[in-house]
Amino acid sequence: MSKEENKEVKEEVKEEVAEEVTEETTEDVVEEKKEPSSDEIIEGLKAELDKAKNDVARAYADTENMKKRLQKDADATRKYRFQQPATEILPILDSMEMALKVQTEDETIKNYVKGFEMIHKQLKGVLEKEGVQEIDATDKPFDHNTMQALMQEKKEGVESGMVIEVLQKGYMLKDRILRPALVKVSE
Repeated sequence: MSKEENKEVKEEVKEEVAEEVTEETTEDVVEEKKEPSSDEIIEGLKAELDKAKNDVARAYADTENMKKRLQKDADATRKYRFQQPATEILPILDSMEMALKVQTEDETIKNYVKGFEMIHKQLKGVLEKEGVQEIDATDKPFDHNTMQALMQEKKEGVESGMVIEVLQKGYMLKDRILRPALVKVSE
């Protein structure tokens, strides 16, 4: 075969293949154009409706859960808003109480002590107004939730596990521990 004859044969084969592909495509299109029955359409729509209802129910539940979580967080934030300032004020209160324990005979210093006592009382009033309460530990059984034992000492007449001495006062903000009481416990 010559080159020209070879080209002609190749072109004829290409045309035949193209016609076969066109016929197959036309048949596929005809098959695709078959319309589903009304029952099939209804079933499909029911399935879509059920899926949409499920999606809406999930979205509603997610929204309600988020709303509850945000409300709970907002309530906790509001309830404990004074926690950081209170923890910063407590060392000042401790220092003031140590200063008030000093005994002197000098009248000038006694006047200063009276002023410090008034400031101390006001400061405690502000803390109490915000829900800060002192943990009462003296002569109480040791409670590991609100107290931290730094020392143990054997003391006659006192049963084991009782607080003998408070080394540093503890404080709570409503139902949350700000600082545990540092105590000495009997053996």
